Amino acid sequence: MLLRLVSWNMANRRAAWAGLDGLGADVALLQEAGTPGPEWAPKAVPDAAAGWETALPGGRPKWRTAIVRLSDQVEVRPRATVTLEAAASYDDWIVSRAGSIAAADVVTGGEIAFTAVSVYAAWDKVGARGRGYADGSAHRILSDLSALMVRPDHRLVVAGDWNLLRGYGEHGDEYWKARYDTVFERAEALGLKFVGPQYPNGRQADPWPGELPRDSRCVPTFHHTRQNPASATRQLDFVFASTSIADRIEVRALNTPEAWGPSDHCRVVIDAHQEEAGVRDRI
Repeated sequence: MLLRLVSWNMANRRAAWAGLDGLGADVALLQEAGTPGPEWAPKAVPDAAAGWETALPGGRPKWRTAIVRLSDQVEVRPRATVTLEAAASYDDWIVSRAGSIAAADVVTGGEIAFTAVSVYAAWDKVGARGRGYADGSAHRILSDLSALMVRPDHRLVVAGDWNLLRGYGEHGDEYWKARYDTVFERAEALGLKFVGPQYPNGRQADPWPGELPRDSRCVPTFHHTRQNPASATRQLDFVFASTSIADRIEVRALNTPEAWGPSDHCRVVIDAHQEEAGVRDRI
């Protein structure tokens, strides 16, 4: 049995919702998703009626992370989150930034196969002229996810826009490479293994960017305003899976120009293979 997920930063574009069709996916893990329309709202986590925004310096835009059920093959059971100041008991799952994490248990055959988590590591900076950084948000996300990983046999698929680079720093900067490395190292220590996307499961940048190490397997998943899908160079979207299930996860970036879709981020497909007997032993 195969469960297919798709992870996508939709850039708050209404047209992107139609881009969820035709992928054969069961569950979508979305970032920068605008408030869903009536056809999508009943399938979305969290409930759009409860508030749909992300806490950012200077405002709360009406977009956030979300989990959306796309097929009848699965059920999704929400994992509710609260911010620290709103926590009322130890039963609450506390997250650092409202809107940065959405999670749901993915259920097949009446049993939980794994927990799907969509994440968005927001850019921060200090002062109007300060340099932006997202590794701080990425580490907050890992801290928040620790609540779901108190046992070594946890089963999570975590995907989204991390707004950082893997294996190098901007323009070859070794300081920022070292900072970004700590995010991947900490994820590994928590039992979350990086599973993609990486070449050959995605098109690599052509021409090759000067900042990118020649042995890198990174595949571009984002283009800025002076680029297009064909000229995209940086990978900002990454997928992690619990060590207990990582060998059954396949990830690929739909990053060719014709497959990219109506966002500055491409879609990332995640295939979770399951054994046929005993859901608890499947994945």
